Amino acid sequence: MNKRIKRQAAGRKAPAATPGGVVKVRFQCHAPTAQRVGVAGTFNDWQPEATPLQPQADGLWMAELPLSPGAYEYLFMVDGCWRPDPNAMETSPNPFGTLNSVLRVNAMR
Repeated sequence: MNKRIKRQAAGRKAPAATPGGVVKVRFQCHAPTAQRVGVAGTFNDWQPEATPLQPQADGLWMAELPLSPGAYEYLFMVDGCWRPDPNAMETSPNPFGTLNSVLRVNAMR
């Protein structure tokens, strides 16, 4: 049985609707000492280099992705180390004995 763990969101912004039912989703990771941060998941075949995050103020890294409605599992890659999203509302166990963050994208009306 896939046990899902609910977590409280902290500061996640509401997604913005784009044409064709695609939703623009913002990924944010706080990593003040990082040299490189990416996000990888089921939306990009787990390739963190495909979606690099850009450094912002105060150690925050950010990227926006257009995603179709659905459920996506993901992790951040911070300087070569996998890291779950502490702001994820949901997680799911992965085959490596750790947890993936889960994002559910709803269609905008």
